[in-house]
Amino acid sequence: MATIEGQDRVLATAQQIVKSLNINTKATEDMILILSSFDNRLSNITDLMEGGAGGEELGNRFVSAEKVILRHDAGGIGETSSRSSSPWEDSSTEAAEYLEAVDTIIQLTEDLSIQSDGDSEIMDRAENALQLAMSRLEDDFLHILIRNTVPLDIDRLYGSIRKGSLSFPSNGIEIGDDFESYREDDDGGSGSGYHHERGPSLGGDIYVDLIHPEAIKELKAIADRMIRSGYEKECCQVYSNVRRDVLNECLSILGVERLSIEEVQRIEWKTLDEKMKKWIQAIKIVVKVLLFGEKRLCEQVFSESELIKEISFVETTKGCVMQLLNFGEAVAIGQRSSEKLFRILDMYDAVADVLPDFEFLFSDESGELVCNEVNVVLTGLGEAAIGTFIEFENAVKGENSKRALPGGEIHPVTRYVMNYIKLLVDYSDSLNTLLPNSQEHDPTSKELDDIDSGDTLSPISCRLLSLITTLEANLDEKSKLYDDSALRYIFLMNNILYIVQKVKNSELRNLLGDRWIRKHRGQIRQWHTSYLRAAWGKALLCLKDEGIGGGSSTQSKLILKEKFKNFNACFEEIYRVQSLWKVPDDQLREELRISISEKVLPAYRAFVGRHGSQFESGRHAGKYVKYSPDDLENHLLDLFEGRPTVLNNIKRKGT
Repeated sequence: MATIEGQDRVLATAQQIVKSLNINTKATEDMILILSSFDNRLSNITDLMEGGAGGEELGNRFVSAEKVILRHDAGGIGETSSRSSSPWEDSSTEAAEYLEAVDTIIQLTEDLSIQSDGDSEIMDRAENALQLAMSRLEDDFLHILIRNTVPLDIDRLYGSIRKGSLSFPSNGIEIGDDFESYREDDDGGSGSGYHHERGPSLGGDIYVDLIHPEAIKELKAIADRMIRSGYEKECCQVYSNVRRDVLNECLSILGVERLSIEEVQRIEWKTLDEKMKKWIQAIKIVVKVLLFGEKRLCEQVFSESELIKEISFVETTKGCVMQLLNFGEAVAIGQRSSEKLFRILDMYDAVADVLPDFEFLFSDESGELVCNEVNVVLTGLGEAAIGTFIEFENAVKGENSKRALPGGEIHPVTRYVMNYIKLLVDYSDSLNTLLPNSQEHDPTSKELDDIDSGDTLSPISCRLLSLITTLEANLDEKSKLYDDSALRYIFLMNNILYIVQKVKNSELRNLLGDRWIRKHRGQIRQWHTSYLRAAWGKALLCLKDEGIGGGSSTQSKLILKEKFKNFNACFEEIYRVQSLWKVPDDQLREELRISISEKVLPAYRAFVGRHGSQFESGRHAGKYVKYSPDDLENHLLDLFEGRPTVLNNIKRKGT
């Protein structure tokens, strides 16, 4: 300050002398040159004023600019705590004045650096002022950035996403925790299992304010001058540090923790499943909302430099992206089990969906590493999905439980596999890309006979057709565990019908075709006929007239009594046993009862009509003709309900 004041006094004295002598401008310059020879402190002023009045104006502007810089830097460099208030805290006028002063200093340093004979002392003063100004601007840039960062909470994030067409399908399918723990209950019931829903789908990037819009202009004004002054590294570092912390906080809000690969692999499945779901949502929100927002913000703040714009964006977002990718990598190399497949496919689809966004956002050379890592994780998740799918195929082929279910119900493995397959269809596009269409998995001639001729099967169609065929063979082996052949047919009807309905009522129908459904329904009808023969053949033999003879001889009556007794015993045994058998499908259960009624009741009614009168007058008539045809018809309604029913003290009606 003393140097400047001294120069001002000397300059004022010279001007006063010139004025008093009434000398022209040229004389003024000569006088100043003479006076400056007495005080070398004025040599820098001479340099500033080269070129006449323009130089004088520049010199005055420099002195004024230097005063503004120093006024806002009472503590000097590195002593921000003792500095005066920021120009941006004072008023917009103060901020504008400060920026104008910085511009003047920048221009002077640029001009002096061009001049080979520029005075080193004035250059030092200008650089010192510029250094003070940059330190001040760096602090102000930091404070403006922090003060104007828009807080991001979970409701705001999801709220903006809902506006951007993020949808969560409401339908899902329950499957077991893993292949070994099959679901025992029907779809949608209670039991051990989880409800799998596809991950959200997001269309287009959604704009959210990351910084209050009015502050962006201030940040850009500071960034422009720091870049022009060669302080782009400091500006970029301040920006990246602040925004990086914001993104890390967003990941925490979205439920994404910073976990090592070892930590991820130690998490038990149900907890991991929740983390995977949150990760799927997070990567879409981060990329399509936050990263696009950060890219836009960098373009606005650092428009002065393409290089700084790209570097700032990469440095800001790289840590957040790598944290997400590390989790994806940990899942990809984790232990494979069938229950993980759908969530892995969800993660694969999520990464595949945002890959073009990554390539757009990190198109510069500085972002090449990020894109490479995204591709590595995508490949790893794809390989994990295929490996897990093959594990499931092998599990179905190797399933050899020897437990015959009471009542011939739908086997848990049937439910598990078909629900699993039905879910797989939702991922047909991804699986067709990932699954090798090798000859090893080409359909057999028998399998081809079951599908519509001329159909070209996709890789996933081939694999699912093979899986269902394997399941059918497995069920056929399990049916042999039943000693009662009639129950064997009930078991086969229940299970194959369940498979057919899953195919018919899902996208599997489009993969396997209507011919497959017709052929399997035909097989169920054959088992239906076989059941009637196996279950009711013996009872119907009792209603034949063979051996009775004519008339009312004692021998004929004894044979007739035996036939009625045998029929009653057969019917009661069938009733006792088959009321415990379970046919879950209402239509199949009704069809079985109708077919039994059509086969048994006419034969019984005719037999009672021909021979029942012989017992009407006897003391024990009800002992032989115990049931009327209506009784039988009513009792048939109790079959296949899966609950015990007793025929105690039944009295013959209407005789």
